[in-house]
Amino acid sequence: MTPPARIQAGIELIEATEASPAAPADAVVNAFFRAKRFIGGSDRRAIAERFWAMLRSEARLRWALERAHAPITPRTRMLAQLLAEGLSPDAVAGLFSGARRGPEPLTSGERAALFRLAALPAGEAPPDAVRFGIPEWLLPRLAARFGAELEREMAAMDAPAPTDLRANLLKATREEARAALAAEGIATVPTRLSPWGLRVEGRRPITATAAFREGLVEIQDEGSQLVALLTDARPGMRVIDLCAGAAGKTLALAATMGNRGRLVACDVNPGRLDAAVKRLRRAGVGNVERRLLAPGEKWTKRAAGGFDRVLVDAPCTGTGTWRRNPDARLRLRAEDLAELVAKQASILDRGSRLVKPGGTLVYATCSVLVEENEAQVDAFRRRHPSFEIVPLAQAWAAVAQGAPPCEGPFLSLTPARHGTDGFFAAVLRRSGPALEGGAA
Repeated sequence: MTPPARIQAGIELIEATEASPAAPADAVVNAFFRAKRFIGGSDRRAIAERFWAMLRSEARLRWALERAHAPITPRTRMLAQLLAEGLSPDAVAGLFSGARRGPEPLTSGERAALFRLAALPAGEAPPDAVRFGIPEWLLPRLAARFGAELEREMAAMDAPAPTDLRANLLKATREEARAALAAEGIATVPTRLSPWGLRVEGRRPITATAAFREGLVEIQDEGSQLVALLTDARPGMRVIDLCAGAAGKTLALAATMGNRGRLVACDVNPGRLDAAVKRLRRAGVGNVERRLLAPGEKWTKRAAGGFDRVLVDAPCTGTGTWRRNPDARLRLRAEDLAELVAKQASILDRGSRLVKPGGTLVYATCSVLVEENEAQVDAFRRRHPSFEIVPLAQAWAAVAQGAPPCEGPFLSLTPARHGTDGFFAAVLRRSGPALEGGAA
């Protein structure tokens, strides 16, 4: 494709996201390229990289367009992006010629907007919320969370995320998986924190490799792997993944259990549980049963007090995954946070009933917000005093060598400090012999 044709495809991709505002951007991108199979691999990468850069910069691009008194459309957003990439106004205008499948020529209004954009003072800094690409209401929460590290953490959130893999111990060691990928031309390095992880060097087609198709590796962020590691699921145990989704962490738990014991993957969404079947089969997992937690189900009440390990990977704001989902930043509302905090508390109460005396409950989110993490654990312990916090150092010593990656009682990972997505995990041990009340 010519440069103008790539630009036109980028404009069409922006239009597709605007037409489906509730859909995750990655789903829109995948559907867009499936419908345009004539676009080659290198062109897809170039178009997608520009698109993701625009999403990460969306608040700043819109702010510039507003200052230039320009309408905010897919075409003007592209104009602002091209200027941000260092092109001159004349060069940008030249790409909008209508030739060779490129975008139609600029209207007089768009041309005027382009040159007003280019003339904006370079030294004027946008407000912090705009600069960080977040809603205004989130700024004080993130400032309180990160303090002096706010700038560094938000810069890390703006960077593209690496591709991490988890070696499937049911089929290969980490070194065996690494060698299999290397034989296919995929270079990796062992992750720093996860004993199972491999980080891919560059952007490579992992799902097309034999190593992936044969189940030697799964795509999983290193932080997510550490949550599964801390769950400490062992062979012969009874373990439940209460919010399993498509079973990413379930797969890791099955590997640590060596396919021995009982592992239950639960979710409220039948589509997600159905999607897990193919992954479980590819990974060679044989000890997992899937359960749909439909309204009115009685199974969790019958199973009360029956599990050694209960993982509650709760639905959350996803603020720790903004590197991968930059479109989620500006969609997040304060009322979303309030609804999620209430839902997390309810799920925690439900999960607590399933833990047997002496067993552990692991509460995890991919959020960096205190309300969803430390404050949620504090509130849970006030409701359920028979659960005590297992300090991270103690929980880590049971599953890994060396010092834990974080200080304090909880796993609290961030992109800047740890090179992972933002993840939180608390390990809580049930000490009392009697079942507690609370929400079911």
